[in-house]
Amino acid sequence: MNTGRDVAALVGRVALALIFVISGFRKITTMAATSGYIASKGLPMPDVLAVVAIVIELGAGILLIIGWKTRWAALLIAFFLLVITPIFHAFWAVPADQMMMQQQQFMKNLAILGGMLMLYVAGPGRFSVDGREAPAVLGTRLSDQRR
Repeated sequence: MNTGRDVAALVGRVALALIFVISGFRKITTMAATSGYIASKGLPMPDVLAVVAIVIELGAGILLIIGWKTRWAALLIAFFLLVITPIFHAFWAVPADQMMMQQQQFMKNLAILGGMLMLYVAGPGRFSVDGREAPAVLGTRLSDQRR
């Protein structure tokens, strides 16, 4: 039992998840703008894709915060980022005055993707639903059983 490591895992999970939870709520409150932005990238069914993005961002983000189904939530967000990053932050295809900002957003998403993969590998830590102590007769944490 390493409390420092578990606290770091909790803080890291929450920090990684907050951007998605906040973004998901923002998409709900600005649904028309979100759909319009998706449509501006030439994607089909922008209203449906906006709802999909909201469900992924809010759903997986909340799962990460509470630490339930953490590895699956992290993989879902990693895949989501892998798909959306080159579409929405194609810095190589924008005017020069937008290039730096889009490249920063692209690199930020890659860093978060890396964090999600690390979370998938390392697990959520003890301070999570996944990491809570299993019954004493089993003698292992739930997160250890899922590896």
